[in-house]
This record gives sequence, C-alpha cells and structure tokens, in this order.
Amino acid sequence: MSHHKPDRISEYEFSIGLRLTHWIRFVAIAFLVISGFYISYVFISPEITKEPVLFLNAKWRAAHQVAGFILIAVTIFKVYLFFFDRLSRKELASIYDFFSPKVWIAQIKYYIFLGPHPHLRGVYNPLQFASYLFFYLVLFVICLTGLVLYVHVYHEGLGGLLYEPMRYFEELMGGLANVRTIHRVAMWIIMIFVPVHIYMAVFNAVKGKNGAMDAVVSGYKFVKEEH
Repeated sequence: MSHHKPDRISEYEFSIGLRLTHWIRFVAIAFLVISGFYISYVFISPEITKEPVLFLNAKWRAAHQVAGFILIAVTIFKVYLFFFDRLSRKELASIYDFFSPKVWIAQIKYYIFLGPHPHLRGVYNPLQFASYLFFYLVLFVICLTGLVLYVHVYHEGLGGLLYEPMRYFEELMGGLANVRTIHRVAMWIIMIFVPVHIYMAVFNAVKGKNGAMDAVVSGYKFVKEEH
C-alpha cells in the first residue's frame, strides 16, 4: 500500500500582530469612510426640535475621531512590526525582491499567464510591495491631515500638544481648505485601493491554490515543497 506524500507544506507567513493590525485597520477604515461621508454630507437627520439635546453630528464626529486615533495607533504599531518584529522578517525581506528587475519581469509574466510564479525571498511580490508602500504613504497623509483638522477643534491636551506642529503642516499644504481637500482625495484613493486589493488577493489565492487568503486569518499558507 503506497502512501501519497503531500506536495504542499504549511508555512507560517503572517504573525498575530500583523493579522490583528490588518483587521483592526479594515474595520477602522470602513467606519471612517461612512462617518467621513456623514460629516461632509449629513445623510441622517434627527427630528427638528427646539431643545439642543440630540447632538447627532457631534456624536458622529467624535466617533470618527476615535476611529481615526485607532487607525493612527495600528499604523504606527504595524510600521514597528515591519522593521523590528522577528516574525515579520519575511515582510522586510520583500525589499530585496522589490529591487530585483528579474523578479519584476517574472511576476508580470505570471499575472498575464506567461510564466510560473517567481521564487520570492520575502512574503510580498514586487507589485504587492509597491502597492502597499503607496497605500501606507496615503495612510500617512490621511492621518496627518486628520490631525491638522483635529487640532482646530480641540485646543487642550493632545490637541494643544500637537497644535503648533500641525499648523506647520497646514501652512505647508496651503491652508485649511486644502487640508480638507487632500483628506478627501486620500479617502478616495483608499476606497479605490481596497477593492483592487481584494481582487488581487482573490486572484493570487485562486491561481496559486496555496491558501494565500487564509493566511491573513490563520497565519498559515500552503506552499509547494521544493525538492
């Protein structure tokens, strides 16, 4: 009786820190988009009353700010993990693939069904790494512009501490109206990025048949054993 040896082995790809920051960031961004639209265009309005007790707009704004600070916190923590976490070293190793023209060409050929998937030193292929790098730059911009807007409402505590540095960035961006515009443009870039990101994740998971999408939940993907 012959025993068939599986041709795939499980590989630990994403640490618990990376997975948690991914899903917390996803929930925070989803809520920030909905609440951000509300702040720009009030689509829910309470029944008009003479008594000033509803404060619905203020509640949405406060919730938006809480979600914003959660996004800032997980982004800072994710950057820390990328550079210093032992379990995230495969992420850092993706930089080598990013600067390899050979890997770039092989990856593009894979996406247009002209060749096999290249062997990667890191966890992300060059196109993924470039898109994530761009995504984090946009995240930085949206967090920074959000803080500029925050200090104009709250002048004590953290708002007071950040007031002067944020005024510098406000001036750099050409005033508060421009800051709001940049904040909205960054939101639209993120809204376009998310469905593209999901599509590419599904594409890689279906074409590679390696559980690539499972890895962001379980941490493990299943790669072909190299002989």
